[in-house]
Amino acid sequence: MNSHVDLKAAERFLADGGRVLDQRRFALLVRGGDTTPVRDAVEAYRNNDGGFGHALEPDCRCPDSQPAAAAMALRILDEADAWDEEIVSGVCDWLGRNPAAGGGATFVEPGLADWPHAPWWIPVDGRPASPIQTGMIAATLHARAVVHPWLDRATEVMWDLIGDLSAPGPYDMLGVTQFLDHVPDRQRAQQAFEKVGPLLLDRKLVELDPAATAGAEAHSPLEFAPRPDSLGRQLFDAVTIGAHLDHLAAAQQDDGGWMFNWLAWSPAAAADWRGFLTVEAVTTLMANGRL
Repeated sequence: MNSHVDLKAAERFLADGGRVLDQRRFALLVRGGDTTPVRDAVEAYRNNDGGFGHALEPDCRCPDSQPAAAAMALRILDEADAWDEEIVSGVCDWLGRNPAAGGGATFVEPGLADWPHAPWWIPVDGRPASPIQTGMIAATLHARAVVHPWLDRATEVMWDLIGDLSAPGPYDMLGVTQFLDHVPDRQRAQQAFEKVGPLLLDRKLVELDPAATAGAEAHSPLEFAPRPDSLGRQLFDAVTIGAHLDHLAAAQQDDGGWMFNWLAWSPAAAADWRGFLTVEAVTTLMANGRL
């Protein structure tokens, strides 16, 4: 199905203001480029301790290693099929040396205090496990069948968090749904999703009207169920998913890029997010047969 997305305009947008990382992602995923430049671009954000920082996650513009940056590094390596065992082992070892209390990953490490960062990046007292960071990191590692002690404990932590889940926020559910999409125990994942998945609708964490997703903090079903095989697709009918895909395709801006719907607190972060999300929009449309 032709969604009338202008891929050349998207490519020009990235060339004009996108990170080299997102230019390389686009070249690989859309133009059939090589995986090595993506891997090298990701590694540029790597620290000597094995973790990642340096605003790889655009809202956390801290050079120190952060869980959110680790999550993004792993996600991009997986997406690009640029998986590198040495890099991944270093990330896991860093996570193992800096776990949340009881295991998993914290939302954010305190090293960001003296650096530019979004106002919501606040370390939590007691270092509890974060559902979004723990879930997203564990999801990618499970998708790649990684074996590591940090992941073993993080998986137990996620099962415990899911078992106690009653009043999650939308970002908690992003970590939960990604984890359930990839954890190896598929029967348990399905049973858990049947219990917690409906919270997306019951707590109005997802916006079913595509036009309303332009509002701040409004979340499309495509965020929780980006691919046809996502467990989250069980919550939404084909008409709803189709309408959101139509809306996503039509959301390409006049400059060729896509725009986010949360607070733009920094020009640099905004530019980085627009480049990242432009590639995300294109790849989501591709994964759903719209390009």
